[in-house]
Amino acid sequence: MDKFVLREDKDRICTLTLNRPEALNALNMPLFVELRGHVEALSAQVHHVACIILKSAGKSFSAGHDLKDIQKGERPPEPHFQARTIQALAELPQPVIASVSGHCYTGGLELALGSDIIIASRSAKFADTHSKWGLSPLWGMTQRLPRRVGQSRAKQMMFTSDVFSVAAAELMGLIDICVDDEELEQATLNLAERIAANSTYSNQVNKALLSVTDGLSIQAGLAYELAHSPGACTDAQERVASFGKK
Repeated sequence: MDKFVLREDKDRICTLTLNRPEALNALNMPLFVELRGHVEALSAQVHHVACIILKSAGKSFSAGHDLKDIQKGERPPEPHFQARTIQALAELPQPVIASVSGHCYTGGLELALGSDIIIASRSAKFADTHSKWGLSPLWGMTQRLPRRVGQSRAKQMMFTSDVFSVAAAELMGLIDICVDDEELEQATLNLAERIAANSTYSNQVNKALLSVTDGLSIQAGLAYELAHSPGACTDAQERVASFGKK
């Protein structure tokens, strides 16, 4: 049986691929179960995996929560399983890149927002259609979207259910990098390689400090950094010693 989430590892970069292209990678419960398994495994592989790419097979990142799954009645393994899976993705120690093409709607957008960096192709389209279907967010939209684009833009997306072009998404800060469609795969890999070339430990400390201090006053954040940053990480001596050497 085909897997709903594929994993490939190469050169300390792990690529997770949503694999329901025939359904525009709509998110159903079996896919979330497989995704949770991969995320939990990656959380224990902090020394071996330096960066994670989240992408999709086919032309669309994800059309969102599978409405057919909702119609037939989902049976998650635990309450709020999908939300907790996205939170687990967001809390991975390693940097996570979402590589987006085509549709990135509603639940798919909530999943992408669980990543650290979003790179998108020029064909990508973004929307939050909860209100179109009489639904309200449970997977983090009301918290992660305004932190990326601001309250007023988040309200515009959420109240209208409008579809936003990649140009509009880039302008509002929803995505970080935009590339031509044919360049997306290589550009994503190049980004992951630049991240993986740096200290795994430094990147993980940086991510943790940013996460914990998000929303604090600058005074509280500075105090936390001074108290909890190790300064030199475990590979600092080796990396500094290599300075000036080919």
